[in-house]
Amino acid sequence: MNTDKRKVVLIGTGMVGMSFAYSLVNQGGICNELVLIDLNKKRAEGEAMDLNHGLAFAKSNMKIYCGEYSDCKDADIVVIAAGVAQKEGETRLDLLKRNTEVFRSIITPVVKSGFDGIFVVATNPVDIMTRVTFELSRFGASKVIGTGTSLDTARLRYLLGDYFTVDPKNIHAYVIGEHGDSEFVPLSQVMLATKRVTGILDDEKSPYTYEGMARIEEEVRTAAYKIIEAKSATYYGIGIALTRIVKAILGDENSVLTVSAKLSGEYGTKGVFIGVPSIIGRNGVKEIVELELTEDEQEKFLASAAVLNDAFDGLGI
Repeated sequence: MNTDKRKVVLIGTGMVGMSFAYSLVNQGGICNELVLIDLNKKRAEGEAMDLNHGLAFAKSNMKIYCGEYSDCKDADIVVIAAGVAQKEGETRLDLLKRNTEVFRSIITPVVKSGFDGIFVVATNPVDIMTRVTFELSRFGASKVIGTGTSLDTARLRYLLGDYFTVDPKNIHAYVIGEHGDSEFVPLSQVMLATKRVTGILDDEKSPYTYEGMARIEEEVRTAAYKIIEAKSATYYGIGIALTRIVKAILGDENSVLTVSAKLSGEYGTKGVFIGVPSIIGRNGVKEIVELELTEDEQEKFLASAAVLNDAFDGLGI
């Protein structure tokens, strides 16, 4: 990876992709070069032009242009946000077969270009599409990352901060499992600073309850459906989440983010890409941080992994 150049290629200039690009420009200093690729080349050209016109107000200089798959050759990161959109009432898993065909047309030319960096996948259902990317690219597992439950975790921390009237940055909690209907919050691992939230909930004098936690978990799980119902799609949140992951990679931060990563025996399962806390640095997934789950939480995790395995097995890749 050429970390001095810090070149990112974005494939897919729809609302998710461009929310990521816009966030990247506004945060500044994350990368020096951004290439936009889309099946609709004219749109990609227009998006690059529009972003370039705002660079005078941005925090740092960037080279932004519409490119081709050959531009992936010397890129550090290829972000995939291409795919068909999720419809109202449609689950993320319903998107699987349609988006797999889209990915077949993307991964092959990217690999043929000589690209040797890191794939970051945002397309839903993201856990399965990340695994599809891994299988089609034949890259090492550490170099294929999905956005996983990173946005869900951010939603959770925001809601918990509001519930406990605490800065969300001081809440340590994760949403793990499938980025979808089987995801869950391991309550045993939720901390307010260094204090376990379960201890707070067990205090008879506490105004906080397990029922309150259950409502928050449900709100996190159904947030995307509510947003889609209200405005047809979600894109700002995931665009910012993508920026955070890319920043962690290019900055070699070794930050813990709940990305979709390939398990190799962690949590008692192998092969599946699923949302888990992982240490992210310049070489991708440095390490999966295995949480100490309760028996009930472990069962939920394995059930979530089974959902993803069953869906992937039907593809025959």
